[in-house]
Amino acid sequence: MKIVIGLGNPGRKYERTRHNAGFMAVDELARRLRFDLSGEKYQAVVCRGRIDGEEALLAKPQTYMNESGRSAGAALRYTTAGVADLIVVHDELDLPLGAVRVKIGGGHGGHNGLRSIIDHLGSPEFIRVRVGVGRPAPGLDAADYVLSPFLPGEQQTAAEAMAKAADAVQTIVRDGLTRAMNAFNKK
Repeated sequence: MKIVIGLGNPGRKYERTRHNAGFMAVDELARRLRFDLSGEKYQAVVCRGRIDGEEALLAKPQTYMNESGRSAGAALRYTTAGVADLIVVHDELDLPLGAVRVKIGGGHGGHNGLRSIIDHLGSPEFIRVRVGVGRPAPGLDAADYVLSPFLPGEQQTAAEAMAKAADAVQTIVRDGLTRAMNAFNKK
């Protein structure tokens, strides 16, 4: 079983913000697979289905970003999945808007959602699908930037990135991590 967790914050206030890139990518994945992402379990909005024959749980934690690990930890405790079966989709300041990269392990890089997951799981060795949101202009606070919506001129690129992130998740499940990294980590 694979667990795919999109990181974000619940509520209308945050719906289309950069920090909710993980939520938006999971929404896109659920839409294309015709999964009904409306259940509630593990302190998250969830659904189960199959991605290319593999059982999968999609989840959007409702704990707010800084406590995402509570939801991820619960999902792993109460399913047959292990840390290596976890795929976390999240926003990434260190990638330009629209870029998508796949990796396993590493630190949290200042991302509080990743920090919470690492703390709750006791391991950083989960798969990450990083969705580039770009860096704020000089003088702008990074926290304010990630909590701001995509600008009208960025919305098409952002939508394409969410579709690409959903593609990355499907590639990981279908073809494995190495092939996904080869496909999505090109410069």
